[in-house]
Amino acid sequence: MFFRIYGKKPSEKRLERIKQSPNYKNNVFQNLSHTVTLAEDSSFFKIAKQQINKNKNVEPPKDIPFVKTDLKLLSSTEPTIVWFGHSSYFIRINNKNILVDPVLSGNAAPVSFMVKAFKGSNEYAAEDFPEIDLLILTHDHYDHLDYKTITNFKSKIKNIYCALGVGSHLEYWGLDSDIMTEFDWWETHKFENEIEITATPARHFTGRGIKRAKTLWCSYVLKTPTHTLFLGGDSGYDHHFKTIGEKFGPFDMAILECGQYNAAWPQIHMMPEQTVQACVDLDAKVLFPVHWGKFTLAMHAWDEPITRLTKKAKELNVKVTTPLIGEPIVLNTTYPDKTWWSL
Repeated sequence: MFFRIYGKKPSEKRLERIKQSPNYKNNVFQNLSHTVTLAEDSSFFKIAKQQINKNKNVEPPKDIPFVKTDLKLLSSTEPTIVWFGHSSYFIRINNKNILVDPVLSGNAAPVSFMVKAFKGSNEYAAEDFPEIDLLILTHDHYDHLDYKTITNFKSKIKNIYCALGVGSHLEYWGLDSDIMTEFDWWETHKFENEIEITATPARHFTGRGIKRAKTLWCSYVLKTPTHTLFLGGDSGYDHHFKTIGEKFGPFDMAILECGQYNAAWPQIHMMPEQTVQACVDLDAKVLFPVHWGKFTLAMHAWDEPITRLTKKAKELNVKVTTPLIGEPIVLNTTYPDKTWWSL
C-alpha cells in the first residue's frame, strides 16, 4: 500500500497523447509563462532556516469550528457549495453531485504523520456523501489528490474529469479508465448535456515523487444554462486569469487559492492580494477563497491568508464569502461571511 500512494507515471497510449500536447515540451509540461518553483534569491537552505524560525501560529490555537451538513439532503434549486477545508469542496448543481479535489484522510502527504489536518477540519468521510456524479481533479499533489480518500470513494464515483496524465494514478489505484476524461488546456466536455466543463490554464507544477511536471495541472470553468463557476485549483498569478475572464466571464463565483504562499515560491502560489486581483481579472461576482484552514504547508500564520485577503477585498470592493467548514453557500441566496477564524 505504501508505494501505491505515490501513484504511477503516464505510459503507453496515455503518454503518447501527452506527447501531442502543445503544453508538453522537453518531456515535461510547461506553464504559459516562464515559471520557477523557487525564486532566484532563495534556496532550500534558506527555506530550512525559515522552517526553524517559522511563525508560532502556523496552527490554530483551538479546534477549527465546523458545521455537519447532511449532504444527502441538500435541496435548494440554486447551486450549493460545501467546503471541507483546504481545496476540497462539494457542488450540488442542476441536480448533480460534484466533488472537487477531496482530501479527507486527515493528512496531505505520503506518510500519515506529516501535514496533518487541524483538529476540527476533518470531520467528513465518504459515508457522509451521496453518490458522486462527477469527481473533478485539478492536479496530482498530495493536498489535492489523496490515495486513501479516492479509494474510499471508489464505489460512489460515476465519472471523473481530471488533468491530462492524472488518470494514470487513478487507473493504478483500481478505478475504471472508462469513467475518466482527461483534459488538456482549453478542451471542453459536456456532462449529460446539462453541464459544460472546460479545462483552463493554471501556473503551477505537479509530481508525487522526485520527477515533476509529468502530468498536467488545470483550473476549470463549470457552466450551466444559468450559472458559471471558476474552479481555480492551484496557481501563481499571471495573465491567464484575464484571458479566462474575457473568454468565459462574467462568473457567478470564483473559487481561488488563498494560502500556502511564500516569497520563496512567488510564481506557483498567489499572495492573498493577488487572489483578489485574480477575481477582478476573472470578472467574478463573488470570491470564495480556499487552500487554507486545514493544513500547514507554508510558514505564515494559519489565519494570515484570509485576514490579508478580506482586507484587500474591501479595498477593491470585491464580495467575499467565508463559510465554516461544512457550512453551505447557496448562490444568489446565502453567502456566509462571519470572521470565524478569530478563535
